[in-house]
Amino acid sequence: MATREPTERQKMAAGQWYTCLDPELDGLRTAARNAVHQHNTMPPDERGAAAPLLRALFAQFAEGVFLEAPFHCGYGFNIRLGASVYVNAGCIILDSAPVTIGDHSMLGPGVQIYCAEHHKDRALRRAGLEIAKPVTIGKEVWIGGSAIILAGVTIGDGAIVGAGSVVTRDVPEGATVVGNPARIVGRSN
Repeated sequence: MATREPTERQKMAAGQWYTCLDPELDGLRTAARNAVHQHNTMPPDERGAAAPLLRALFAQFAEGVFLEAPFHCGYGFNIRLGASVYVNAGCIILDSAPVTIGDHSMLGPGVQIYCAEHHKDRALRRAGLEIAKPVTIGKEVWIGGSAIILAGVTIGDGAIVGAGSVVTRDVPEGATVVGNPARIVGRSN
């Protein structure tokens, strides 16, 4: 009996190299764009926590979450938002792998979270080859405006990421990091 080759979505979910140039993944990104569009074009007083399509798309959307518009995500189904998470205007979450944001965490305006890493070989990169790594943000984390969180990073509970920082490696619980690449400059309470 022949074994079936895994789909690109299955490879993506397993943390293996996959091609993002795939009809199934294209369809999933289109569904996310439609949900994001609905969210971003609703009148602010009708938006509430999020547009219904966006709320239904996410893996978890806990009580008290608030997403400002505009917002953008790659797929949506890999995003888990804990209770009372606040996502300010202009945030982008490219969730080709799981993105978990813990209770009472806040993302400043323009924060970007990237899960995909493109292949270093340019021919393979041109063919759409990438690998996805999860991003985990703990509870009560504050991420300043325009910070960038790269693939595979974990940010511990209570940490602070300074505005404009580029986080390339894990941040310990309670640490304050700033810069590019982000480095520990202190501890928060």
